[in-house]
Amino acid sequence: MISVIILGAGNVATHLYKAFSKSETVLVKQWYNRTRASISSYANEVAVTDKLNELKEADIYILAVSDDSISQLSTGLPFSNRLVVHTSGSVAMHDLDKKNKIGVFYPLQTFSKAAEIDFTEVPICVEVYEKENLQLLKDLAKAVGCKPHKITTEQRQTLHLAAVFVNNFTNQLYRIGHEICETKNIEFEILHPLIEETAKKIQNMSPFMAQTGPAKRNDKKTIKRQLKLIEKEEHETIYRLLTSSIKKTHHVSNFQPRKGKTKSIK
Repeated sequence: MISVIILGAGNVATHLYKAFSKSETVLVKQWYNRTRASISSYANEVAVTDKLNELKEADIYILAVSDDSISQLSTGLPFSNRLVVHTSGSVAMHDLDKKNKIGVFYPLQTFSKAAEIDFTEVPICVEVYEKENLQLLKDLAKAVGCKPHKITTEQRQTLHLAAVFVNNFTNQLYRIGHEICETKNIEFEILHPLIEETAKKIQNMSPFMAQTGPAKRNDKKTIKRQLKLIEKEEHETIYRLLTSSIKKTHHVSNFQPRKGKTKSIK
């Protein structure tokens, strides 16, 4: 049985607690948050506290807090020589106070409290300072059905950068698509099958091979027509930037930006 203590009450912390609670080989010994009210609803399931000096002894302490809070929280821990890990994709492992054994347990997934997560589909990126702790973090990942990946800080930070492109930026494009649909009273749900198929295709082929659309086939008439439909300057800027990027990737003739006065934001 692997005993863990979770520190933090955000999206990652909440989903980790739920995943650990379902595992037969993980015991959530305690849950800490500086504001007890945020985790008080779980008090009947697990010991909760808002005081660092009340933390119990456990195999692993998981700091699932904001990136800016990791260093300060690790420094404030009232013990030493225990395994303390953070869950960030971008913070260096060495930002953790070295009075303890340090590592990273990074679940590469997008987390929202309202959305259920199947942890068997979540890759866990692990990193340790002391090699003897690597297997314990791998075992913790496997205990919730995840596949662990041993990576370096640079690899993890690069993965996080790539994740921003494929998740955060993509989601912003969804939002723009949703906004464009709303301007003409179109249900955004009509695009759901397309979104799902796009994600499904890259399971079996590279994004390069999966690319379609007017930019890829150099359909100048469609591009020109769509630019006229765009009502916001920021949307036009994004359309032109991505069109240019696709053309460059696929060696299509240069995309010339429209000359003259740009549209004002409505």
